Amino acid sequence: MAGTFTFLGIHFVFSTKNRIPLIDNTINDRLYTYIGGIIKELGGTLIEINAMPEHIHFYAYIPKIVSVSKFMEIVKANSSKWIHTTFPDKNNFGWQDGYGAFSVSKSLESMVIQYIRNQQNHHRKRSFQEEFIDMLNKYGVEYDENYIWK
Repeated sequence: MAGTFTFLGIHFVFSTKNRIPLIDNTINDRLYTYIGGIIKELGGTLIEINAMPEHIHFYAYIPKIVSVSKFMEIVKANSSKWIHTTFPDKNNFGWQDGYGAFSVSKSLESMVIQYIRNQQNHHRKRSFQEEFIDMLNKYGVEYDENYIWK
């Protein structure tokens, strides 16, 4: 085959360090725009993004030339640095070390977008920890609950 053809749609989920509720209305919209800019700079496309005070979800198409781990390293490091610079009162802001990255079939994309948009509604019924464990189970990701939140 003469070319490389990919569709790499990934649903990312990660929390603030120690799940401290630091994402609020003072930074939400600007943070979403900034993360979208990082993704675009990497050659990807942000499709949907939404956050709760202690965690964030986004769905993006990532470029074939950047690994998922490198992609997340850049998104998290640059957005954290930007928050420290732009919002001095959030100098204790940080992202957790890990993240969830779940591949999405194009045929299920609209469901993932809707899921991300409805974060505020479904977190009235369950916690971030419950949500994340459910996602790991749904995707068949092995984990040790003794270490998942450290």
